[in-house]
Amino acid sequence: MRYDTVIFDLDGTLLDTLQDLADSVNYALNVNALPQRTVDEVRRFVGSGVARLVARAVPEGTPENLVSKVLADFRAHYVLNMENRTAPYPGVLELLRRLRAEGFHLAIVSNKFDAAVKGLAQAYFEGLLPVAIGEAAGISRKPAPDTVFKALRELGADAGRAVYVGDSDVDIQTAGSAGLPCISVSWGFRDRAFLLEHGAGLIVDDTEALYRALTAE
Repeated sequence: MRYDTVIFDLDGTLLDTLQDLADSVNYALNVNALPQRTVDEVRRFVGSGVARLVARAVPEGTPENLVSKVLADFRAHYVLNMENRTAPYPGVLELLRRLRAEGFHLAIVSNKFDAAVKGLAQAYFEGLLPVAIGEAAGISRKPAPDTVFKALRELGADAGRAVYVGDSDVDIQTAGSAGLPCISVSWGFRDRAFLLEHGAGLIVDDTEALYRALTAE
């Protein structure tokens, strides 16, 4: 097979986290007397880390100290509420079990903050994804390749046989900057037209198609 290592994005790829993210965004906005956002708006804001998510969610011109307070409130609320309505996308658990059984090295690399990435990996994918890396101090987040390279080192995997799987333009850029091929999924936070507009090559519409792409000779 062409690949033996798969690095996955988390939000919009493995887990549908959108409603919990929106709930925490709106909690943080509400306690700071700021207007709330729709779920669709939050969908457009995610992908570049929680600081960018909050910066996009607050009204333009919000003072920096208030943005920082909203971010802190968001993080505190999300850590306690990130499993309320989050769930794996259909077929994801079965896909991960098949890949593990066939000897694939598997990891998560996300721009969500590291504690949440590790917590969600443990809660939903225990034993299936041994390496889970999120945004943390001292390492550049996606689309820089640093977290991808860290995952490859932790897996002891060869970059020449690795592929990145994600649902966004940031994921396409990340794969490119790491020198990896990218498979885009159409079921996440960005639709097929958006992905094509941002340079997607291979796009798959369900986990069976993703399995076939990952195991093709």
